[in-house]
Amino acid sequence: MSVILLGTAACGGEDQPAGTEFEWRVDRFDDIQVLRYRVPDFDSLSLEDKMLVYYLSRAALCGRDILFDQNCRYNLPVRRTLEAIYENAEADRSCGQWPAFEKYLKKVWFANGVHHHYSGDKFIPEFGEDYFDTLVASTPAAKFPDDYGTPDELIAIVRRVIFDPEFMPVRVNQQEGADMLLTSAMNYYEGVSQKEAERFYERMADPRDNTPVSYGLNSKLVMGEDGKPVEMVWKIGGMYSPAVEKIVYWLEKALEYANPVQKASIEKLISFYATGDLVEFDQFNILWVQDTLSTVDYVCCFTEVYGDPLGLKASWESMINFKNIEATRRPETISANAQWFEDNSPIDDRFKKKEVKGVSAKVINAAMLGGDCYPSTPIGVNLPNADWIRRDYGSKSVTIQNITDAYDQAARGNGFLEEFMLRAEDRERIEKYGSLADNLHTDLHECLGHGSGQLAPGVKGDELKNYGSALEEARADLFALYYIADPKLMELGLVPSMDVGKAEYARYIMNGMMTQLVRIEPGKNVEQAHMRNRKLICEWCYEQGRADNVIEKVVENGKTYVVVNDFDRLRELFGRLLKEVQRIKSTGDLAAGRALVEKYGVRVDPELHGELLERYAALDIAPYSGFINPVYNPVMDNGNIVDIQIEYPESYVDQMMEYSRHWSYLPSKN
Repeated sequence: MSVILLGTAACGGEDQPAGTEFEWRVDRFDDIQVLRYRVPDFDSLSLEDKMLVYYLSRAALCGRDILFDQNCRYNLPVRRTLEAIYENAEADRSCGQWPAFEKYLKKVWFANGVHHHYSGDKFIPEFGEDYFDTLVASTPAAKFPDDYGTPDELIAIVRRVIFDPEFMPVRVNQQEGADMLLTSAMNYYEGVSQKEAERFYERMADPRDNTPVSYGLNSKLVMGEDGKPVEMVWKIGGMYSPAVEKIVYWLEKALEYANPVQKASIEKLISFYATGDLVEFDQFNILWVQDTLSTVDYVCCFTEVYGDPLGLKASWESMINFKNIEATRRPETISANAQWFEDNSPIDDRFKKKEVKGVSAKVINAAMLGGDCYPSTPIGVNLPNADWIRRDYGSKSVTIQNITDAYDQAARGNGFLEEFMLRAEDRERIEKYGSLADNLHTDLHECLGHGSGQLAPGVKGDELKNYGSALEEARADLFALYYIADPKLMELGLVPSMDVGKAEYARYIMNGMMTQLVRIEPGKNVEQAHMRNRKLICEWCYEQGRADNVIEKVVENGKTYVVVNDFDRLRELFGRLLKEVQRIKSTGDLAAGRALVEKYGVRVDPELHGELLERYAALDIAPYSGFINPVYNPVMDNGNIVDIQIEYPESYVDQMMEYSRHWSYLPSKN
């Protein structure tokens, strides 16, 4: 499970040469800024580890088309048509509607499709349909993709996708009462209703199996010619085969530089890609999670299920990384005390693990991002997702230091805290301890939160359906919030003062109740799982603590603020809610989970929302950030690679076009 949070960690990257300054921002458009991230200490790796990073990084680039197609079945023809126009249209690019066209294309690249990467709403073009037709007419027909249909068929569907607001308006529709599959644009199902899909996978599951495979994880479910659902499996020889074959090609190259433990897991991953067998996938995860000593690590598969309304099918993602040894001491201390945290959790004793197994944690430097980790990137990851593997073999948690460093560098001096945090003492604590609090929250969330607790006998883990992702993120966040203010952290030497917890509490409540809403369009509800999680927690605590004024809404000079008045009482409320959310997960109580999310995590106060949007707009801050990747260049001597050098490109557009030209393997229609 990945947590996507904007970090404010202090920069720990390598020093720049005298007289130079690293440019973090490379582009800004709409509500997005594109950043670069540095890869500190890469030069300190052995040649074998550099080579491993190099080949794994190339595998990471091969699955980009898969994610585009998973997000919507028309994304690839749309992207390729727009790129053909961008490269070849005879148009005045300095004025008129061209800048709006270019911005739309940049947004499609960033979101890996035509729907916003976070809200899921389809982009509304700021250029006209007539202008689009003019661009099409000025582009040589031979430059358009020829693997979708006739030119007229291609342009007709592209035009409809872009300009018809009623056609596939949202990538993932989680509205209560809707058929979430038939009303969502995501491409994990086709011609299959929600009830049909749920029935299909319910029949597969054996309630007596306490080590179940992740049914449906690596397939698209379509209606067969006989009127029955059938899976199209993503594997070599199956759906997405051209891209999967390239991924495997580079994984095989990486094997030569892998140590024996890494080699075993990579070989099992290759076997999974070849067969599509989910038992092989579980075996791969067991090998991977037990590899805690290797310097270089990787994610390169179908992983997270946030994009599926049913929480079954996984998007393709990749993150190649290596251990930040100095920073890893913090999560190692936490994981070494995992049993203490589990034993002292405020949850029901029935749902506590009697023996916490295999909790490993580290801080990493990301070396390459791909698929659902690119351009928008998590700052922490906890895998694998299968509850029974976590139970029997543990989990692997990471905090991504160089990504939080980049976020922090880009956010300095933007006026955000001064605008939305009322009390000077809260701002001062955040300035002093915010970086540490942010990283500790991520460590606790990923390292212990997701891996804590256990299911009741007979509960499979998928009973919470479309509410499962938000509730799981809430469970991990609540675990982190409860313990970040525990004196145990001072005892372990992880915090210098209990003010670290106060800093995190003040910022979390401000974000969950107010500032995260600037990411929502007027009139919209909260749809994204992480946002629902944060809103649920904060609104529930506000309501439960209202009688004691634990959290107070204050209006000063016409501006609304939220203030935490009682930090100790707030911690008690976090513990109470953690106990209930753990009970919901452990027992599979869908009704209670639905009630929590729908009451506290979805609806937006339009008056407050309008005020926040106006205040935020005045700061001229992009609410979303993402990244372009570094480039790894082999250094040759007599035909042999003797080193790998790293280069930091400066153009978002150039990288996107380069990836589309050289790392694109799927046909436009899959």
